[in-house]
Amino acid sequence: MDAPLNELATAFAGAARAVQPDQLEARTPCEKFTVAELLGHLAGVLAGSERAARKQPQTPETTAAEPAAVADLALKAAAAWAEPAAYEGMTAFGPGEMPAQFAAAITLQELALHGWDLSRAIGRTFTVSEETAEVTLTVVEQLAEQARANGSYGPALEASADGPAFDRALAASGRNPEWA
Repeated sequence: MDAPLNELATAFAGAARAVQPDQLEARTPCEKFTVAELLGHLAGVLAGSERAARKQPQTPETTAAEPAAVADLALKAAAAWAEPAAYEGMTAFGPGEMPAQFAAAITLQELALHGWDLSRAIGRTFTVSEETAEVTLTVVEQLAEQARANGSYGPALEASADGPAFDRALAASGRNPEWA
């Protein structure tokens, strides 16, 4: 999972670094967030993800949400998950203790879905390899029921069974792949 996670972090970081000040209040496909709010959300998630991969305690610190700083957090989190030991055992992440593999899966879907959200909101294309798209689809499908229950995903949208894997992942999370 570390290669797709790294690819998604790199794609997300490119989008985050491209954000212009006049785009911070733009709406994103994720109805909960403007661009600035999305960056703030991911600043906390990605800082927590890096700590989870390193098996460090979670801290309630406030993380800077400047676009370049959030881009750096994505790359740091991916680097932390590149260590094989990161996936072993339990770790603290988000609301509590969970299997490290589950924390990595959450990080992957956050980078994938919100990377796409951010890219679309600022008029960029979010492109990933077919391998990463397939991994993303698998993770989104595994998390979908729980994510819908906690309000993180909207109702699943129809997607062609033979359509691109990333589009199917977006639809499974309640996102319209054609959002503009």
